[in-house]
Amino acid sequence: MILRMLWPVWALVLVLGPMVVLCGWAWWRARRTQDGTTVAWARRLGMTVAAVLIGLTPAVPAETEQVQTNAEVFFVVDRTGSMAAEDYNGDRPRLEGVRHDIGAVVEAIPGARYSVIAFDSQATRQLPLTTDSRAVLTWADTMRQEITYYSAGSSIDRPLQAMQNALEGAAERNPGNVRLVFFMSDGENTDGDDSSADGQVQSFEPLSEWVDAGAVFGYGTPEGGRMRQYDGTDSSGAGTDAPYITDETQPGSPPAVSRIDERNLRQVAEELGVEYTHRVEPNGVDHITDGIDVEEIAAADGRRSVDTYRDVTWPISAALAVLVAWEAFYLSGRTRRLKQVSA
Repeated sequence: MILRMLWPVWALVLVLGPMVVLCGWAWWRARRTQDGTTVAWARRLGMTVAAVLIGLTPAVPAETEQVQTNAEVFFVVDRTGSMAAEDYNGDRPRLEGVRHDIGAVVEAIPGARYSVIAFDSQATRQLPLTTDSRAVLTWADTMRQEITYYSAGSSIDRPLQAMQNALEGAAERNPGNVRLVFFMSDGENTDGDDSSADGQVQSFEPLSEWVDAGAVFGYGTPEGGRMRQYDGTDSSGAGTDAPYITDETQPGSPPAVSRIDERNLRQVAEELGVEYTHRVEPNGVDHITDGIDVEEIAAADGRRSVDTYRDVTWPISAALAVLVAWEAFYLSGRTRRLKQVSA
């Protein structure tokens, strides 16, 4: 048996607590004085205790129901300047690979709920969970790198807090759903502002309890690629003739070169408990998604099974009704006697 708490505890204590104390004290006083109201106050005490029990709402297990399980897909996308490096599928920008892979995942996992978290100089929730796959694809088609002037460097752990908020909130709202995370980045960590005090990448392991499956997609090559500057206009950024971002730390400020950091990416994958895959050209994602069986994942830990309970307040309610009727009969009799005396 459990208590389902029809009323909050504070309401029970605030409203019914004083009534229980008053009726109990009056019953004890009536017994001491023998004034003939002992039964009446016992009845009123029973009424208030019954009201308290109804507020607690005792219930017994009824049956176990199987609820429908949905997939919730979270895309975590790196939009820092390095993701414009031209070393994907030859000399194409890495973001082109991200666009392809988002579309491939949506196609491979249809009917899911999708969300997008993007990070550059900050991490933001670009798209809340939605069943509108077209919204995800539209976002991917219009996605651009961050404006070069505002770049704060790459930090692979920058989306950590945003991911935790999104995943934890989703788990609380729909605990029976399966959450899939697809983390898309080149793994560079050139800025430590969002990392731990010693400059190390913060661990993604605390998020693993909310992640059922997914993958870390790594973009770029060991040789690296150069990145176009982006000023927010269509004439700049990846795929244009805009000047390359330069490396001001080198003599003569040559074009900066971004290289994939697979060590960081593999570490993130291990901490999240998902697979790592290197993406160098627009291939399919079947080798990742074919191994994800949403129903099997949900059945494995019993999240599809929801215990239901049957309230057992009806005997208490019946007893309360009898006591109220008895009290009404008692009061009506006293009223008739008072009228007779006054007449």
